[in-house]
Amino acid sequence: MTPVDPTLPYDDQNIFAKILRGEIPCTKVYEDEWAFAFLDINPQAPEHILVVPKGPYVSWDDFSLTASAEEIAGFIRAVGKIAREKGLVEPGYRAIANIGPNSGQLVPHLHVHICGGRPLGRMIPE
Repeated sequence: MTPVDPTLPYDDQNIFAKILRGEIPCTKVYEDEWAFAFLDINPQAPEHILVVPKGPYVSWDDFSLTASAEEIAGFIRAVGKIAREKGLVEPGYRAIANIGPNSGQLVPHLHVHICGGRPLGRMIPE
């Protein structure tokens, strides 16, 4: 896959949009008014959950610029709630949102990876 340009318009045919519409199956972990979460099909840790906002946002930049305060608060609260429900707060977890080609963002829909269940090491190697 080619990394995503976060300045491009939202593409409603991306894989996460299709998952949100129920066109592609997933293992749902959580859903509320603002967010939908499911297991990553290529987990990088014992717990690897993807959390996506229900609105059409390409990246964190797009989301922070155009989403309503309620959407932003609801999405961030969902990420925290999922981590708590999965027992990841102690001893810790990582929440990652890749934005743009330099980060390796592959799907043009904002998503946060919640990873935990083992020591994850340094985020960026020295």
